[in-house]
Amino acid sequence: MQAMLLPQIVHLDENQTPLILNNIPIPKPGDKEVLIQVAACGVCHTELDEIEGRTPPAFFPMILGHQVTGKIVERGKYAFKYPLDTRVGIAWFYSSCGQCEFCRNGLENLCSEFKATGRDVHGGYAEYMVAPENAVFPLPEQLDYIKAAPLLCAGAIGYRSLKLANLSNGRSLGLCGFRSIGPFSIEIDPIPLSRYTSLCFCPQ
Repeated sequence: MQAMLLPQIVHLDENQTPLILNNIPIPKPGDKEVLIQVAACGVCHTELDEIEGRTPPAFFPMILGHQVTGKIVERGKYAFKYPLDTRVGIAWFYSSCGQCEFCRNGLENLCSEFKATGRDVHGGYAEYMVAPENAVFPLPEQLDYIKAAPLLCAGAIGYRSLKLANLSNGRSLGLCGFRSIGPFSIEIDPIPLSRYTSLCFCPQ
């Protein structure tokens, strides 16, 4: 398969090309993992932090990308949650221990064994990727792959922030920063939302 590989930390002000297109074997899913044929992968600012070493990948070369959409084309021996051809999305969360206090209370991102898609394991800048079946989300048929990809990061952050704010009708809301997260958090009228959505990498 073709994949965009990050071979090393790169300082982008040095006018370097950080990612290299290469052919590598299609990965095999583990017992409780699924193989996903990637349809689209959003481009997030976090990738810049990985490329320049502020949140460095666990190993090199790394396949970046954590706003992934596609369909399940192969299942591991004990992966029964979703049938083949299920349309799914994969976000920043890849896995955690599932047993610590943080995991038991829905705070898996604070787990000492937390792994991030595209940073600690290969992500979606490729034609295929594997993921634990518990880390993928089924996508409704009416939701386009490309439009769905940014929802897995920018959309999720905006939704979580609004949920934690516990707003009720009639209360004021201030937004600091308005790149990709803001438009997913509020309704923009009459400006079309599509003008503000994140970029997507489409391998097909």
